[in-house]
Amino acid sequence: MKIDAILSPAELRALAGHELRDTACVVFDVLRATSTFVTALHNGAKAVIPVAEISEALAIRQKQPGVLLGGERDGVKICANQTGGGDFDLGNSPREYTPKKVRGKTIVSTTTNGTRALRACVGAQTVLAASFLNLTATAQFIRRLRPAQILLVCAGTGENMADEDVLAAGAFCEMLLRDSGRRTISDSAEAARNAWRKAKSNLLEVVSEAENARRLLAIPELRDDVEFCLRQDVFNLVAVLGRDGAIRTSI
Repeated sequence: MKIDAILSPAELRALAGHELRDTACVVFDVLRATSTFVTALHNGAKAVIPVAEISEALAIRQKQPGVLLGGERDGVKICANQTGGGDFDLGNSPREYTPKKVRGKTIVSTTTNGTRALRACVGAQTVLAASFLNLTATAQFIRRLRPAQILLVCAGTGENMADEDVLAAGAFCEMLLRDSGRRTISDSAEAARNAWRKAKSNLLEVVSEAENARRLLAIPELRDDVEFCLRQDVFNLVAVLGRDGAIRTSI
């Protein structure tokens, strides 16, 4: 089993030319898309459909009026002047996705980086949405799956690497390497693992200095998202992107 990592969204374009049929892609957008998707599923959402553009989300809503629209641009909820109509139902804060709002619902979500990263992995053997919130459950799923290749995909911030995604990928890599099974690890995955080892004792402090965290911390109604998304193993679920483009729970 080989473990590799994409640490920057600039590397996502190269995935189009890769053969991924024997690869399990584990996508991290800690602040906040994958953390939000995992929270929504835990709180009873039927599915989350990640799409790249606002127009795609609106097109699905036209065909399926009962879906909820969620997502962000520049960190905040998509509003009427971006849709040409009404505001989205939800933003990209996991704390919005309460059982009362999402239970039994399908959510169509578009975010700046996370949905793009998930879509880039289409064609892989398995695509998982991972976060600190469901880290161990996702690692256990990968151990059972035993794919030939594991690719840890860090969604990043804009076109830049995001420290929080790299640290989550490093923590995930550390979990996988605890096994006695045979593993090979790329330099990029090893770099993420080493970053995690240095940061894990003061994770909130380290991540609070990162670009995406600083932006969220500067918005009073979103600042609590940072600490929320850094909690580890709160949810015992695996979020799997199906062939139909929807993320559902596999426990």
